[in-house]
Amino acid sequence: MKKKLTYIFIINFFFITGSFAQEITEKETDSIKPKKDLYLRVGVNTIKPIISFFDEDVKGIGIIADMNVYKRFYAAIEFGNEEKTTNEDYFNFTTTGSYFKAGFDFNAYNNWVGMNNDIFFGLRYGVSFFDQTLNNYTSHTIGSYLNPELVTAGTEFSSLNAHWFEFVMGLKVETIKNIYIGMSMSFNKILSTKEPENFKNLYAPGFGRIFSNDTGFGFNYTLSYQIPIRKKNK
Repeated sequence: MKKKLTYIFIINFFFITGSFAQEITEKETDSIKPKKDLYLRVGVNTIKPIISFFDEDVKGIGIIADMNVYKRFYAAIEFGNEEKTTNEDYFNFTTTGSYFKAGFDFNAYNNWVGMNNDIFFGLRYGVSFFDQTLNNYTSHTIGSYLNPELVTAGTEFSSLNAHWFEFVMGLKVETIKNIYIGMSMSFNKILSTKEPENFKNLYAPGFGRIFSNDTGFGFNYTLSYQIPIRKKNK
């Protein structure tokens, strides 16, 4: 049910942003201005597949997309799933779930004629739904993460979630016509999270490692293809 709602949200998100872009270009036409190029970039976040090639404890993939909606502003989304086993000093656990992010980017790069590269800054709202399994721990571990008298190895914690904002900065470069490679960094801040009793969420899909002050950092590589939807009048 959550996945269906996510897909419905994605469809509505691009329908609304596409309608917004269309309305703007119609106004430009009324003012005897050429229509703005409209395109959709779709691709993959390759960081998890790359890491999983070297680390069997990490699996997952993310789908990314953005659309130019007004001048240098772009609507952007990302969704995907992850499975990660985290090893701490006295215990390890496996997190499995999916995530969705939506927001916007601003392209700060003033392209020359014929170029379409991005140096961007943006904001995202993210949400993830996941389960965690405590695989093992040493019996003397007592602290802020779990109480071994109340939690046993192999315990599964289900129906967990996390909501956050993230500030993103990065670049996208057109290497071959309509094919872009990109990289970005993000600073993440948890807004709210549902945690199990006697345990703490230390990792959330899409967010990454959750530090003690409910913050985190991300680093991504992307590969995307630009789909022209409309070319401006000549």
